[in-house]
Amino acid sequence: MWRQSFGLLEKSYAHDTTGSFFLGKWLYESLCQVPLCSAVVDVAIQDYVADVASELIYQNKSQISKEVLFAFPLGPHMAIYSFQARSEDAKVQAMLRDEVQQLHEAIGGWENLEYLQKKSRYAGEAFACFLGTLSPGREVVVTLRYVQELPRKPDGAAHFVLPPTLHPHTKLYAWNCLTSKLHYSLLLTASLQSPRGVANVQANFALTPLIYTAQDRSTAQVSLDGGPPSHDDLELLVYFGDPTAVSAVVEKGDPGAPPGSLLGDPMVLVTLAPSIPEAVPGQHQSGEFIFLLDTTFLEHAQDSLLFLLKSLPLGCYFNIYCYGETSVGIYPQSVEYTQDNLTEAMRRIPSNGSSLDDTNLLGTLRSIYNTPRPRGHTRQLFIFMDRLPPDKEAIAAEVCRHRNSHRCFSFCFSRDSVTLATALARETGGDATYVSSDNSVTVEVLKCLKQALEPAAEGVSLSWTLPRGLEVEVLEDTPQSIFRNQHSLIYAQIHGQAQETTVAKGVMTLQYSLDGQDVTHTIEFPLCPQGDGRLAVHRLGARHLLKRLLLEAVSASGDEPRHRAVEISLTSGIICPFTSYVGVRTSQRVTWYRGPLALLPPRQSLIPCQIVELRGSGKETSCFPMTIWEPPGWLTAACESWLALRRLTRGIAALPQRGACSKACEPPPPSLSSLKHVHPMAFVLHSSVFEPWFTKAFTECQKLVALQNLDGSWALSSGLASVLEIDEAELKGKLPGEVMEPSIWATVLAVTWLHKNDKYYQDLCELLEAKAVTWLCSRAVSQLDKCLEAANTLLASSVKPSVFRL
Repeated sequence: MWRQSFGLLEKSYAHDTTGSFFLGKWLYESLCQVPLCSAVVDVAIQDYVADVASELIYQNKSQISKEVLFAFPLGPHMAIYSFQARSEDAKVQAMLRDEVQQLHEAIGGWENLEYLQKKSRYAGEAFACFLGTLSPGREVVVTLRYVQELPRKPDGAAHFVLPPTLHPHTKLYAWNCLTSKLHYSLLLTASLQSPRGVANVQANFALTPLIYTAQDRSTAQVSLDGGPPSHDDLELLVYFGDPTAVSAVVEKGDPGAPPGSLLGDPMVLVTLAPSIPEAVPGQHQSGEFIFLLDTTFLEHAQDSLLFLLKSLPLGCYFNIYCYGETSVGIYPQSVEYTQDNLTEAMRRIPSNGSSLDDTNLLGTLRSIYNTPRPRGHTRQLFIFMDRLPPDKEAIAAEVCRHRNSHRCFSFCFSRDSVTLATALARETGGDATYVSSDNSVTVEVLKCLKQALEPAAEGVSLSWTLPRGLEVEVLEDTPQSIFRNQHSLIYAQIHGQAQETTVAKGVMTLQYSLDGQDVTHTIEFPLCPQGDGRLAVHRLGARHLLKRLLLEAVSASGDEPRHRAVEISLTSGIICPFTSYVGVRTSQRVTWYRGPLALLPPRQSLIPCQIVELRGSGKETSCFPMTIWEPPGWLTAACESWLALRRLTRGIAALPQRGACSKACEPPPPSLSSLKHVHPMAFVLHSSVFEPWFTKAFTECQKLVALQNLDGSWALSSGLASVLEIDEAELKGKLPGEVMEPSIWATVLAVTWLHKNDKYYQDLCELLEAKAVTWLCSRAVSQLDKCLEAANTLLASSVKPSVFRL
C-alpha cells in the first residue's frame, strides 16, 4: 500500500521491499531518502527569454532498492525540450510522439503517475517520468533542458528565478525546520546577451564580477560565488542598455536543419515595450468597457453594477449584454459614456435573471467580436458567469482567436466555472476572480476596473523593411493594444537569401497611438544572426506557432494544420495538444562483459512519461504551518480548476474531430494545455475577507453613489442630506458665502463624508472620489479651502486639504 510521510512518498510491500519517489521541490515533496548530491545549471539569457540546461545527480543512500519518479513543475511560459536520465544499468529518454500513434495501453506503471496526480500538494502542471529501480548506493544523473519567457520589470530588467527543483533549499528540503545546511553542491553560471548591451546584474545571492565577452558589451557572463542561500529561491535581475519601445534579437538557425524550415532559418525576437505614463485618476480617458451579465449577477449582485458604471471615466464608451435575452447588447454597439446613455442603460437592464440562461455566452461573444470598436478605444470585457456553459471549448477557442484585440476580466460564482473564467482571463492578459459572497462582488470588480483603467498604447502596428530577397513571417499576430507596465514578445522568421550582401541591416517601425497622439519608433537591427546553438528563441517561437495552429485546426476542414503542428512539435521538442511524451528505457551493457550477447542491440522498453495535472492536496507539514484562514471554497476551486483546464483544452483540440470517429478509435487525451500556464498562487484567482461592518458601509455608500452625477458632482438635495444625516435646511444654511454654485458645496460635503470613515469606504469609492475631486479642481479651486473648512466643522471631521489636491 501507499503511505505518505513528510517530504517523501513511499511504496511499501508485504515482504518489506520499499520504493520511494523523488520529486521536484515545487511539489513540496522532499528528496530526503534519495537525496540530491549536486546540481550544475547553465542559464543563457537573451533579452527576455532564457534557456536553462541542468544536470542533477541523485544517490540512493539507503540499504534497499527504490523505485524512483522524477517530476518537474512547469512554471509560467515554460516549455521542456529535452529530458534524459542515466544510471549504471539503464538510460531513460523522453521522446515526443504523435498522439494518434501513441499506445498508452502498451505501457505499464501509469498508476505511479496517477498517484502523484492525486496526492501531490502542488496544484498545476508537471512533467513526470518514471525511471525504474535505483539500487542501494547507486546514482542517477538527470539532464533537463527547458526554455522560458521572462517577466519584464517596470524598470526594464529581465527577471529570472531558478526553479526550486534545481535549488531545493531548506524551506522545502530539510528534515526539520531548524537546519540551515544544504546537503548538495550547486554550480550556477549565466550567459547574458543583448544587442542593447548588458548594463548590470543584480541578485539575492553572491555573484562573481560581471565579465564581458564582447567589446561592445553585448555579451557577458556571471556565476554563483560561493554557496547559495539556504532559505530563498535564487533570483536574477538583468539590466540591458537604455530601454527602448522596440528591440530585436536575431538568432541563427540550426545548420543541420533544412533551409526554409522552422529551425533552419533565423528567428527574430521582438520586444514591444512602449513608455506609457501613469494616468491621473478621475481624468478623461479612452477605452471601451463591455459588461456581460449572467443570471447570478442580476439576481444577487445588481447593486454592484451601480458602483461599476458610476466609476467609469469620462470620455470612454460602454455597453451591457445580458445572457440569453438577445445576442446583442443594451445598445447595438458601444455608446459614449454620458448621463443620458447611462440612465437609459440602467432602465433597460432586467430586474432579475429569471428569463435568462447561461448558455448563450458564445453567441454573445461572437456578437461583440463582430461589432467594430470605437476608434482609439481599447476593448476590455467584464464577464460574469455562474454555471459552466456546455460549449465551453468553443467559447475558449473563440476568445483565444481574438486574444490580441481585447482583454478579459472574468468573475465566477461557482467552482465549476472557475476553469473557463481562468482560461479566458489569462489568454487575454486579464485577471480572474472567484466570488464567494455577494458582498465581495463590488470590491473585486472595482479592483479589476482600477487595473483596466491603466492607460494603453492603442492601434499597435509593426512594419518591416528588409533587403531584397528576404521576407519575414510573423508567427503570431501583433497585439492591438499594450497596457502600461506590460510588454509583448513577437516572434518572426526571416526566409530567403539577400541579393545585396553589402546590406546587413533590417529596419522595424513601431507605430501606436497614445492619448490621441500618434507615436512612431524606428530601429535598425543587424541581419547577422547570433546564438549559441541552443535555439531558445526558435523553440519559444515554435510554442507560439503551435498555439496558432491549434486554432486553425479547430476551424479548418482539412488536416493540414494538425499535421504541421505535429511536425513542428517533433522537430522543436516542444509539446502540443497533438503530441505526447513517452519514456524510452534502454538497458545498458556492463563494460566488463564480452560474451556472445554483447553483440545484440540493447533492450528497449516504454515507460510512463508525460505532462500530468496535479490536483494539490492543500495539506501542510510541520514545517509549513496551516493557514489561519482560507476563503470559502477558494482553495478547492483553484486546485480542481487545473484538471478541468486539461479537459477544456482537450475539448478545443478535439472540436474538428467530433463525430468523426468512434470511442474505439478516439486518440488519447492531449498531455499539455495550449493555454498559458499560470500558477494558482500567482494568478489573481481569489476571494476577499469582509468584516461585519462591510454590509452597513456598502448600504451607506450605495445611497450616496446613486445620487452622484456622471461627471463626479453631487447636487445639494434632500437625498444628500439624508445620507449625511443632517437637516437639508442646515446644509443650505452652512453654504459658504464665497461659493456661488450649490453643487460645489454638495460635492465637497460628499467627499469629506467619505473620508471621515475612509477605512470603510476607500475600496468602494476611490474611483468615484477621484472623479469628484477632478470636477471640483476644474470648477472651484479658489473656493475649496473655505468649503473644506466649513465641511470639516459641519461633519466633525478632520479631512486634510491634500485629499482635494490642495
